[in-house]
Amino acid sequence: MPKLEVHQFPCLSDNYGYLAHDPETGVTAAIDTPEVGPILKALEEKDWTLTHILNTHHHFDHAGGNLELKEKTACRIIGPKGEAGKIPGLDEAVGDGDSFRFGNHEVKVMDVGGHTLGHIAYYLPETGTAFVGDALFALGCGRIFEGTPQQMWTSLEKLTHLPDDTVVYCAHEYTQANARFAATIEPGNAALKRRIEEIDAKRAKGEPTVPTTIGLEKETNPFLRPMSEEVQKTVGLVGAPLVDVFAETRRRKDNF
Repeated sequence: MPKLEVHQFPCLSDNYGYLAHDPETGVTAAIDTPEVGPILKALEEKDWTLTHILNTHHHFDHAGGNLELKEKTACRIIGPKGEAGKIPGLDEAVGDGDSFRFGNHEVKVMDVGGHTLGHIAYYLPETGTAFVGDALFALGCGRIFEGTPQQMWTSLEKLTHLPDDTVVYCAHEYTQANARFAATIEPGNAALKRRIEEIDAKRAKGEPTVPTTIGLEKETNPFLRPMSEEVQKTVGLVGAPLVDVFAETRRRKDNF
């Protein structure tokens, strides 16, 4: 099985930068480009050479460093087909169901639109790793800026079909704020209560709460739990279609 090293580091005020490195071939990808300085510093510290940028969506805190990094490293930029005109320096546009080789790894592309219309995630099945941008967060999901609740729910449901032990790298440290909201939606969830205690302890020490796993999110993330009777009662939609329960949960978070 091929190895993958993932180096995580803070960028901007609450973003995470990620470098994914295949030690057998030497290829290294930046997953999005929130801030050039920390990315270059991380590359230098690890003694890795940037060969790829994998963009999840077009927002500036995800693609804003593309051109400077491409100029400095001559890396290849891969990004979402649905946002091809908005990704600076794009070399290869990919969409749902596409796959490509990254060193010895197969990377599968998933359409997870909703936060933006063309948002994609990158899933590496051999290492059980998913880079999901702003589609899914620890205890949260992206705000629906461009898509519809139906599109967003379809995207999240797709992610829940990945194996439970899939390691999920999301783009922001939002977990503590997400936890406060989650506790209002499903206060009787014992797994959520335990997780909130762990989150608070980590943040008190300045430790990241990311990555997470699909299984943990399915147990505790209110946006993945519209089928929960308690969630349905809280939002006043018992027995309603799951997309409606999700949409009302997202509306409440927007106003929380």
